[in-house]
Amino acid sequence: MKPGLTAKVLRGVRWAAIAAVCAAYPVLAHLASADPHPDLLDAAVAIAPLIALALVLAWRSPQRPWMLMLCLAGCTLLYAVSGWLVLHYNWVFLLQHAGIQALLGLAFARTLRAGQQPMVSRFAAIIHGSLSPALARYTRQVTWAWTLYFTVMTTLSLLLFWLAPVSVWSAFANLLNLPLLVVMFSAEYAARLLLLAPSDRAGPLEAIRAYRQASAGGLPPSS
Repeated sequence: MKPGLTAKVLRGVRWAAIAAVCAAYPVLAHLASADPHPDLLDAAVAIAPLIALALVLAWRSPQRPWMLMLCLAGCTLLYAVSGWLVLHYNWVFLLQHAGIQALLGLAFARTLRAGQQPMVSRFAAIIHGSLSPALARYTRQVTWAWTLYFTVMTTLSLLLFWLAPVSVWSAFANLLNLPLLVVMFSAEYAARLLLLAPSDRAGPLEAIRAYRQASAGGLPPSS
């Protein structure tokens, strides 16, 4: 097999594996959260993303051996308090869901301050360069929309966790999280087609490329 073809196959397998994990984990998380008889396996499902993130960051660190040893020490500590964790692991699920939603909302909101360029405007600038007045106004409004979306998601997550049975909260946080995100993206794309001129529109692939460039440090200046 040619090297170029091998690389494409491996890249396809990697993305397929990531998609499979993203699809399976919310179901596993919901089953763990709603389990009427919590056990160590349920707790392991709750902390698995945190451990995976820690290992990835440790592996990429210039101080890899020390960071991996720190991860091992952390895992040892978690095992030592596993009895407590089994009784309270749903708080870990809450921290993951509500915490991520809150951080994303804050990230969008802080770019709406005076003198800042709204986050969606930054993504649009990567694709279009200079923004037309209509596009600048639209991307600012979309930044407000995403800020509101993440604020509502955070608030609902906290209220349901506090007031509803944990199975109801888990269905919202784990099973509906991705579908609601897809609905939000779809609604924004429909609004883009309806409100913007063809020259100001960007398709999903262009938006993904803009996000990847921004994540790699390619954002234009914010002011």
